This record gives sequence, structure tokens and C-alpha cells, in this order.
Amino acid sequence: MRYCGCVLRVIVLLEGVRSVTSCFVVPMATGMSLTLCFLTLRHKRPKGRYIIWPRIDQKSCFKAMITAGFEPVVVENILEGDELRTDMEAVERKVQELGAENILCIHSTTSCFAPRVPDRLEELATMSAKYDIPHVVNNAYGVQSSKCMHLIQQGARVGRIDAFVQSLDKNFMVPVGGAIIAGFNESFIQEISRMYPGRASASPSLDVLITLLTLGASGYRKLLAEQKEMYTYLAQELKRLAAAHGERLLHTPHNPISLAMSLDGLQAQSGKSVTQLGSMLFTRQVSGARVVALGNKQMVSGHMFCGFMSHSEAYPHPYLNAASAVGITRDDVTLCIKRLDKCLKSLRKESSARSGSPIPLTGQEDHAGE
Repeated sequence: MRYCGCVLRVIVLLEGVRSVTSCFVVPMATGMSLTLCFLTLRHKRPKGRYIIWPRIDQKSCFKAMITAGFEPVVVENILEGDELRTDMEAVERKVQELGAENILCIHSTTSCFAPRVPDRLEELATMSAKYDIPHVVNNAYGVQSSKCMHLIQQGARVGRIDAFVQSLDKNFMVPVGGAIIAGFNESFIQEISRMYPGRASASPSLDVLITLLTLGASGYRKLLAEQKEMYTYLAQELKRLAAAHGERLLHTPHNPISLAMSLDGLQAQSGKSVTQLGSMLFTRQVSGARVVALGNKQMVSGHMFCGFMSHSEAYPHPYLNAASAVGITRDDVTLCIKRLDKCLKSLRKESSARSGSPIPLTGQEDHAGE
């Protein structure tokens, strides 16, 4: 839909990627849209069999590479303070070890769950240009974040970004099943669109078109401004709650959407208490929170991930994630904090009953979540 494409391009331009030349709606979610990008690159790089991928523990982007028939080369992140960041030296070592001509692309990520933070896009883009390797960015949640969009713009300015993919439902509050593929080379983006086999439903295009025309540029900008406000409010409330329960808000200033609160105290009580917290929150309809315990192992498409969900083989803390995504309201945050506080108190009480000795309060706990 030509008109839908024009509206989307205006939105992308508004959010800071001013040099983008083309974008289109594809009737698939982010993972399959990434697969489409990889399959298009196959024709340009017939020797390419590897995809360099700084680790992020989300199954769909990993499966996208496997489904396209390529071998993911997982590069572990490095710990800087509480943050997990791109290990640029390790990425370059892999490029040199495998040979640039054998690498299909570098597959980087912007939006992600804390304590993982967006990849060092400018440095990766510079490296892609240096070795003449394509660069595809998973920007699933990124349109709603001016910081993520700025990273993409800067990466394209100083180096190479061939395409970036974003989810429709995560950024524009429409039903699941659509994505936007955008880039800085119009002919390449058109080539990706021509790779789509057969016909498809027009529903994703219609949904986002109607939504954007209803909101208008000013309406969408207002939602983005509210997202930033709610991020600050969520951080304040989560920090206060963490202190009340003897935990702390992990310091992840480079992540503009997701936050993480340590659960070291729960882990000390019982390893099961950490996963139990996740179950309790889910049954209380707090569905956006993720609880990450230590030592998880998960096999994904033949690859074993140690410390799965934490983006690292040995992250030092169990933690809880909370995100301030577009559309969240102050009431949502307040209710989430209230329910989380009750769950933590309940688990503390259970642990105290099992041990037979009361666990003292910090003094702030009585007021948490009020």
C-alpha cells in the first residue's frame, strides 16, 4: 500500500532517522521479517554462511537466522557495571577468524531487556563498512525510543546499516503479525520486498494506516513523550520498592525502555522463590514482567544457552524486568508496583514461616506500594 508506506516513512523521519530512503510493511512479525532480510542477502553474498550475532536472549531473532539456513556465531556480551554491552574486540576477532567473505552479515540489536543494553551500533556500523559486511539491525521496540532511532541514524552516518526491522504491535499498538523493514538504500529495500513469496493479508497495513491517521504526527509524538515520562516514574517507583525490600534497581542508563531490579534477597531465601515470584505476578495479571533466575539453561535450535534469559553465561544477579513501553499509563505503573510489593511480602512471610524466625523489615517496607 503506497499511502501506508508514505505515512510510515514520515513517522520514521519524525523519530530521528532522517536519512532513511525506503520502508514497507511486511505481513509477518519481526523474526520472519529478519529471515526475509537474510534470504535477500544470500543472493548478494553466495559465500556467506555465518551471521555474527552479539548475544541477546530472545528466541525469535536466533531462530530467524537458523530458519534462513545460516550459522549464528554467538558473541558473548561483556559486563560493565550492571550493564551487558557489546564486546567489540570479540566481534572483530570473529570477523578475522572466519573471513569477511564468509560472513553474511552482522546482526545487531537496539531494544532489549535490561541489564542488556542496545548494541554499540556506531562501532558495529563502522566495522561493517571497514570489512564490507552487510549489517541488519533488530529494532523490534525501537521506533518508540528516540535513543534507539538516534543510534540507527548515527550508525548509518558513520558506517553501514543495510536494513532495520521493527514490530508494528510493539510500536504502534496494533494486533500482532506485522513489521516494518526500512533502510538507507532504496533498491535493496525494494529487493527485500520483492523476495516475499505469494500473496498476503492486507490487515497489518490497514491496521497501522488507520492507527497512524487517527493519531496523526502530534498524537504519536504525545504517546512517545508519555512513554519517556512513564519510564522515569517506573524507575523511581521500582527503586523505592527495591530499597524497601533490601534489593536495588540495577544501573542500566543505556537502556531507554527496560529496567531491572535485583532479587538477591529472594535467591538467598530459596532458589525456588525467584521463579515463584514470576508465577505469582502472572496469575495476578502482571504479564509484562520477567523474572530471571540464576543458572537457567535452554536449548534453542541446537544451541545451548547457559544463563538463558540473562543475555550472559554468568550474570551475577537474579532479577526482575519491567518495561515502560508506548501506551503505558501512570495507573498501570502504580498497580504493577502495588501487586509486586504484595507478592514480595507474601514470599518473605512464607520464607519466615519455613525457617521459624521472623525476617525484619527495613522500615520503608510498610509504605511501599501505597
